[in-house]
This record gives sequence, structure tokens and C-alpha cells, in this order.
Amino acid sequence: MDHDNLSIGDLARATDTKVETVRYYEKAGLLPEPSRTAGNYRAYRAEHLARLSFVRRARDLGFSLDQVRELLRLADQKDQSCAQIDIIARSHLAEVDRKITDLIALGNELRQIVGQCRHGTVAECRIIEALSPD
Repeated sequence: MDHDNLSIGDLARATDTKVETVRYYEKAGLLPEPSRTAGNYRAYRAEHLARLSFVRRARDLGFSLDQVRELLRLADQKDQSCAQIDIIARSHLAEVDRKITDLIALGNELRQIVGQCRHGTVAECRIIEALSPD
């Protein structure tokens, strides 16, 4: 595959991204506007592929669009300290850890509710009772 003349479909397939998502990332400023062919089709280059791969990996790790935008901005400043990148990553990790803690608590509560099930009728259902207002 020629990485200097990719169609939007080629770019999408190469990064396992939907075409609509590629367009969205362009509009959101995460991908630079590609040049256009004589037929007015988008013509992506290797830089677009690398940048979209970066965005996809960051999104897969749960970084927000704003965080990805900032990480991209910082990644373009090769001679700068990476301290700000570290701050963003550590902040995101703290949020992930908070969500894990919340999910564990949620799982424990659901286990308790489900454990009260006596397999009777809906009128006697402890799960429905636990979900209903007092």
C-alpha cells in the first residue's frame, strides 16, 4: 500500500477506524486537512496514518478528545520536557483507578442484590424490591 496517497477508506482500514470517525477527527482538529486529488477526493499521506494511529491508541486507552489533542500538541514539540505529558497520563490513570473502585463497589452491591433472589414470583422479587423507590 502506498502510504503517501491513501484514500479515506484506505486510511480507515489501515487503522481499524470508521470513515465517519476519520472525518470527525478531521473536524475536531485531531487530523490535519488532507490534500485533494484532481477529482476532489481526500488524499492522505503517511503522516495522517501515523497521527490517526496515535489518536486511535490514545482513545483505546481512554484518553478524552481534549487530552488527545493536548498530547498531539505536546508530541509535536520534540525538544520540550515531557513533564506535561506525564501529568496528563497520571491524571488519566487516577481517573481510571477511581472508575475501577466505583465499578468494584457497584459489582459488590449487585452481587448482594442478586444473591437475595429466591426464584419466587415477581411480586416477591428481591431484585425488583431493591430497585423500587422506598
